[in-house]
Amino acid sequence: MILRTKGKSINIENHLVGKVSRDISSVNTNTILLIDDGNYDVYKKGSYLAVLTTKKELKSVDFDKVIYNIPSLDHLEDGDIVWISSDGNINTLYRVNSNQNTLLATERCNSNCLMCSQPPRDRNDIPLLYEINHQLIRLIPKDCPELGISGGEPTLMGDLFFRMLRDIKIELPNTEIHVLTNGRTFAWDKVAAKMLDVNNDRVMFGIPLYSDFYQQHDFIVQAENAFYQTILGIHNLERYGQRVEIRIVLHKQSIPRLLKLAKYIYKNLPFVEHIAFMGLEYIGYTPFNIDKLWIDPYEYRTELTDSVLYLAEKGMNVSIYNTPLCVLPENTWEYARKSISDWKNDYLPECKGCSKLNDCGGFFRWNLKKHSDYIKPFE
Repeated sequence: MILRTKGKSINIENHLVGKVSRDISSVNTNTILLIDDGNYDVYKKGSYLAVLTTKKELKSVDFDKVIYNIPSLDHLEDGDIVWISSDGNINTLYRVNSNQNTLLATERCNSNCLMCSQPPRDRNDIPLLYEINHQLIRLIPKDCPELGISGGEPTLMGDLFFRMLRDIKIELPNTEIHVLTNGRTFAWDKVAAKMLDVNNDRVMFGIPLYSDFYQQHDFIVQAENAFYQTILGIHNLERYGQRVEIRIVLHKQSIPRLLKLAKYIYKNLPFVEHIAFMGLEYIGYTPFNIDKLWIDPYEYRTELTDSVLYLAEKGMNVSIYNTPLCVLPENTWEYARKSISDWKNDYLPECKGCSKLNDCGGFFRWNLKKHSDYIKPFE
């Protein structure tokens, strides 16, 4: 799945956010018109935001703002929302036919996790990304079922984070919002209390917790006092009536105390709405820390099964993410979800003949080069 492409830009001085269309009869000032090379001469200047075309050369500037010589526009569907910039980059921000769209809040972070799939960048991208998301939110269809917010660490936006949540509530009042955050900022009561002003019960915070032992959690996220801040942040969110999900990435550092962590969650965080046990992604920092992280999913199936069943038997809502069925005991299959976003999802060649293929979540595309040695299709 292509989410980014590039061409040559003319008259685009600043970034533009618009909804793409191939239908000239339905364009408006928020429309970015898509024109294939063969149809280029049919169109003239009009009241649309800009033009994207695969035409390789322009004899004259027929449009006020245009990006040309784009390799292909086939990945874009009418209604998709894109961000285009003066350097000719075209980034897909929202896909109309997907239920797995996410707003990137910032690439900055106050943790530095060993297995971070999107390593943080220390640059002030918050004002630009806020402005892009502000324009994007008003263009998203009102019937959008779910929208993610991710980073980096979204709460580093400060007041802009809460302003963005309020914007979403106004523009998309029926949309479920899933915020991926380490939860540490909410350890400060005045920060957590700001969620009262947002006043949206459709917001869910997905917060990672990797151990019941503070030093182990802090080592995994590479941040001092992270465990205590995270736990206090979760409790503060609960105090202000916010919904929380716990996320546990499965690897060599988290597996040894996994059942103890499950028991800790039940005893100390019984109010959380969902607990997700998540397979490791082979991307970002993970390849560089693979010796500290890798354990074959088949080899930790006992620890995972014990932890999942313990929580489930206590009445808690549990899921297993990012893990193919063939490495899981059958008594855990009911908790396994097809959780990988469609543009990241793939399967091994040997999976094609598997009778459970339609029920299995498969792999991250980048995990095809680092996966369990026990992958075996069901007959």
